[in-house]
Formats: sequence, C-alpha cells, structure tokens
Amino acid sequence: MNNWRNRSERGREEILTHLAASLGVPLDLALLNQALTHRSYAYEHGGLPHNERLEFLGDAVLGVLVTDTLYRTFPDLPEGQLAKLRAAVVNSRALADVARELDLGAYLLLGRGEDTTGGRDKPSILADAMEAVIGAIYLSGGIGVAGDLIQDRFGPLIEISAELGAGLDWKTSLQEAAASADLGLPEYLVSNTGPDHEKEFYAQVRLGAEVIGEGWGRSKKLAEQQAAEVAYAHLAKSDP
Repeated sequence: MNNWRNRSERGREEILTHLAASLGVPLDLALLNQALTHRSYAYEHGGLPHNERLEFLGDAVLGVLVTDTLYRTFPDLPEGQLAKLRAAVVNSRALADVARELDLGAYLLLGRGEDTTGGRDKPSILADAMEAVIGAIYLSGGIGVAGDLIQDRFGPLIEISAELGAGLDWKTSLQEAAASADLGLPEYLVSNTGPDHEKEFYAQVRLGAEVIGEGWGRSKKLAEQQAAEVAYAHLAKSDP
C-alpha cells in the first residue's frame, strides 16, 4: 500500500475511496484528503490546507461522544472515575493504536523530512490524523455517523478500561506492583520536543538500570501515564 502515495491525483482519489469504504461511513473525499495532509507536506507544496483545524474539531467530537457514552453506560460511577475512563480512551496512544489498525500511516501525505524519519508510524502524527479523520467524518455525516465510528473503533477500549478500575491510574498501579515484587520505586525520565505551543513529551520509566516502559503525550502527565501502563504490562508478563 505504501507505493499508493506516489501515484497520480486520480490514483489518490482511488486510495481515499478505498479508505472511506474501510471506515464504513459516508465521507467527503476532499475533507478526508485534508485530514490526512500533514503540515510538513502542506508547507512543501505551497501552503495547502492541512489537517490541524480538522484535528481540533475531531478532538472535541471524540471527547463529547466518549463522555456521553461513559455517562450513559456507567450511571453509578463518580465524576473522578469517569474522567479516568475518558483519559484512558481519549489519549494519543489510544488514537495512534486505532490509526494503526486502520493503516492510516500508509495514506498520509507527509513532507520529505517527516517521511524519511519514520513519520508514518510516529504516535503524535497518527493520533492527530485520527482526530482529523473524526472531524472529517463529523462534517461529512454529522454527529450520529461520527458516533457510529467511535463506538465501533473505541468501544472495545472503553470496555477494557472499565474492567481495569483503579488500574487506570497506571503510575500508582506500577508503584504498587514494583513494591510488591521488591523492585524499588520506578523512576521517570521525561524530555520534550517541539515549539512551546506544540510540545510532545517522551517519558521513560526505569526500575534500577532497566527501561521497562516508554510513553508519548501532549503533556508530561500523559507521557508518564502511558510509560507506566507499558511498564505495568511488562511486570505482569514477567511475573511467574
């Protein structure tokens, strides 16, 4: 599929039609194309429309629909637990995972630099593209159609997250698991890249000298939580 991005404009339309069909929802192909256009590509091609406005819209649509689903599905949960459930679903890692399931990376229009440095599998780029696609779906078919897609693609994650209960606070869960195994306290190392208004944070979590989890996010807190989630799964897998 990767060679599709090098075809003609007509070929691009065929690609988008294929993706729209796999999504199973009505979609304006021009909007879908914009949702998959990274700013690096837009700047290299004379300032084409890119996906950041659609990403902004899709983020809001996803947040409202996931919140509505949680509110109706779990009528007895307090606000704090609902917020943790939502954060487990509406985050960069979850969005990037769904984008990978849809193979969105193969459809992206990226600048040469991003393309050659692994941008098609970069979590932040995939997460942003997924939100932009949700925005395009909302504009094409309305809130009901966007809700159908979100239920289809994010519903299983909502169910899994609900079963985790207190495990949604991954840093606390990791600390408790490490203490139980007499492994000491986890240590977090966080760095960031990008301009002040668009920083991406990268976190590593270590036990002793070993890195056992990595995470990315738009805030230090999100990156640490994702790293802790990976580390917790690592400990659970290695526990006899």
